[in-house]
Amino acid sequence: MPQTLLSLALLFVSAQLFAAEAAGTRSLIESAIQGSIREPSEIARDSNRKPAQALDFFGLDSSMKVLELSPASGYWSKILGPVLCSEAGQLVFAIGLSETFKSEVMALPGLECTSTINEELTLLNVPEFSFAEADFDLILTFWNLHNLNVERRNHLNRAVFEALKSGGVYGIVDHTRRHMQPDNRAIGRRLDPVLVIKELTGLGFQFEDYSPLHYHPEDDLAQEVGTPGIRGNTDRFTLKFRKP
Repeated sequence: MPQTLLSLALLFVSAQLFAAEAAGTRSLIESAIQGSIREPSEIARDSNRKPAQALDFFGLDSSMKVLELSPASGYWSKILGPVLCSEAGQLVFAIGLSETFKSEVMALPGLECTSTINEELTLLNVPEFSFAEADFDLILTFWNLHNLNVERRNHLNRAVFEALKSGGVYGIVDHTRRHMQPDNRAIGRRLDPVLVIKELTGLGFQFEDYSPLHYHPEDDLAQEVGTPGIRGNTDRFTLKFRKP
């Protein structure tokens, strides 16, 4: 077979294998979303949070080593765990881990491959540090960065950069602040996505893509994110960065 035809054939086979792996992961995600370990209150949030589409956007694969930052009550953990633990993946949690999360969520069926690192840190205590593990394929943070001031955000994002393997992805979802809007109490828990892009590219990340999945035009970006009627329906930015 001529070299050109052989190369094309190999590319075709590789593309087919990649498509099959992606389809397999999507099937695992859908199964996890339907899983019995999830609470009715979590299932009720799915139409808003769009977990299958979000994890597909971030490129989740069942064989990855994934770090979830400050997982709160485990909404995303209960989907990520069964996907990764069903294959050869790993799921690690760090920062702001409650005792309830560790004793109850991590003990659920399907989360056998999970572990914790850097438990001494909270979102209010992020000095310069390095994660206790590295070589992550994917690091995810959902509604966490808005809790950090500029200094703590820089410390966390620098540690994320160091912990990712080359080619690894950093996925972020957070509440949107209008670009260049001056600080005030009402928008204190919102972030300017342009600022986030500026900060991360300044640390060496490549900005790869954004998704309109969590766009809510009815949010005027002027109210506190916990305001009744706004809470759970804020406009959110969904950004994907890659370590070169």
